[in-house]
Amino acid sequence: MPRGSSDISVLRLEVLQKFMETFMSPPNLILMNIFGSSASPSSTVKWESQRGGRGMTPFVPPGAPAPLTSPHGIAQHSAEAAYWKEKMYFDEEFLNNLRKAGTSAEHQSASATLARELALLSNRSNRRKEWMYAQMLFNGSFDYAVKGGYKATVDYSIPSDHNVTLSQAYNWDDGASKNILGDIQDGKKKISDDCGGLVDLAVCNSTVLKYLANDATMRAILQKNAFGDGGLYKGNLHNIIGVNPKVLGALLDISNFVIYDERYEIRAWLTSAVSVGQSHVEVDDVSDFETGQAIRFYDASAGTYEDRTIFGITTETNMIQLSQGLSSAYKASEDYVTMGKSFIPDDKFVMMATKVDGQPIAEYKEAPFGLARHYGQFTDKNEKWDPEGVYIRVQDKGIPILYQRDGMYILDVKATAGDVISSTTTSSSSSTTSTTA
Repeated sequence: MPRGSSDISVLRLEVLQKFMETFMSPPNLILMNIFGSSASPSSTVKWESQRGGRGMTPFVPPGAPAPLTSPHGIAQHSAEAAYWKEKMYFDEEFLNNLRKAGTSAEHQSASATLARELALLSNRSNRRKEWMYAQMLFNGSFDYAVKGGYKATVDYSIPSDHNVTLSQAYNWDDGASKNILGDIQDGKKKISDDCGGLVDLAVCNSTVLKYLANDATMRAILQKNAFGDGGLYKGNLHNIIGVNPKVLGALLDISNFVIYDERYEIRAWLTSAVSVGQSHVEVDDVSDFETGQAIRFYDASAGTYEDRTIFGITTETNMIQLSQGLSSAYKASEDYVTMGKSFIPDDKFVMMATKVDGQPIAEYKEAPFGLARHYGQFTDKNEKWDPEGVYIRVQDKGIPILYQRDGMYILDVKATAGDVISSTTTSSSSSTTSTTA
């Protein structure tokens, strides 16, 4: 009788999951690990958030009834949990070459290949979860697909005075009147004044770190005679080799100062042929592409590529407008485009008190999916009979939620032409408040 894929032991789901857990380390993702998670009873996630804190119980005479109190600035939120999944197919030829009689080395090699592919799916799924956290912490909202082909938006209602954009004169990069230390101190004080939280985490990427390292005021404070042995600079100051975030954290009295440069890649297939000189292209999905970002066109058969900048995006038609025409032609369904981007933008510096009154300010809610009501990342497989093959799939469903809206402070340190900046300045800083994301 012909052998089916179910007879090949290394394809059994429990074996695949074990390989996924032990063969490859997870990617360097930190945002999704800052806060804990819990299960939601349904796909509709409801939560309450608040502003303020530091309340104090009043005196009352003995025998008098206790006065009523409630959280300050309470707001109710509701959102459908985001759902994401994808699958990978292994055809009959691949399955037939997983094992050869009388050998073990080839069997191990195929098993390792299979494990890598499953780990790839798992890591891609985790990056989507990381992306959601990045959007919450650095933008205050994000869009995602829901049932019926619609787009939903979850807005965390971060107060406008906790989502601050510096005017051009105070840009951390080249602002003539920049005051980096003052801006950070103002953000810390704002969180403390509004909710009583102590800032214990600051996150930015290496681009923003360079602004800190090259600032004259910061350099003066961190000179050897002013701050220990000057441990901030262990290499060339201008290329920030050896910049020590721990020293910066100690200076700023922030116990966890994180420099995070992890990136993700968005890939889409061309759905129509592209001719030489063409400046607009159609792809299968534009939802994660962003205007102003670099986009790379790959010729799969020739192994070549070229880069352009995204000028505009039309969601309804999955159209991407380019800043200039292409030098080569590309084929539909064979060639593709990619966009690489950092989880943390090059212009954002975020501080937060991860706990207020001993309670985490945020959490990830896992939502049920599938007939068996799975929670969290779930992998499974499905076999095809003729021609023989097997699909491996990864699924997840959930959404990050924010309980303390004024427990974090988003600082846009480099205003661009598209930023909206109000005319109101804070009491002691050079910063100005922006509209809520």
